[in-house]
Amino acid sequence: MSADTYIPGSCNIGKGEIRRRQVVALIGAVLSAFTLAGLISTSAAPGARLGIFIPLLVASIGWIQSRKKFCLAYGFMGTFNFGKLGQLSKVSDKSAQAADRKTALSILAQSLSLAAILTLIVYLLPLN
Repeated sequence: MSADTYIPGSCNIGKGEIRRRQVVALIGAVLSAFTLAGLISTSAAPGARLGIFIPLLVASIGWIQSRKKFCLAYGFMGTFNFGKLGQLSKVSDKSAQAADRKTALSILAQSLSLAAILTLIVYLLPLN
């Protein structure tokens, strides 16, 4: 898969956009680590541990998008970008838009699943 060519349902972002998603993944991972450290240091109740879901979701979305070279928001909007950051191009073909939306839904489902599994692990940790 080329990192500099739009491929419907497979690749809709270039190197700059991929880097941006890697940064988002890193920010989400750092926030998750700080949250986990706080939960451990306070021996947080299991219910409070569910709060780690959001930073884990941020990390998951960023990581999966960067690995797949596909932005789920661009997929839903029918756009792509291989130029300057923020310089979007419109997908005009209806079948390409449908393929992009299908991939965007898949990335969203994968991200939600990964964040939910990791949250469950944190929830089940014996912190007391």
